[in-house]
Amino acid sequence: MARYGKAAAKKVEKTVHEWKEGKLESGRSGKKVKSREQAIAIGLSEARAKGAKVPKKAAAKKSAKKKTARKAAAKKRTKKK
Repeated sequence: MARYGKAAAKKVEKTVHEWKEGKLESGRSGKKVKSREQAIAIGLSEARAKGAKVPKKAAAKKSAKKKTARKAAAKKRTKKK
């Protein structure tokens, strides 16, 4: 099963192309993007904002797992009483 949709791939391709030309700028500071990884991250972020098929960020997945684990532990505690 594919992880990323075609729209996301196109957006990343476009941002990496901009980065190679030296035209890609960061959204917050407006400075030029220097690393390839940052260019890819920007492309994925923009694709995610447009609703393209992109997996959730790793940090979001981690916090979601922690939440469900906490809820399960809380349920166990209330059942024992």
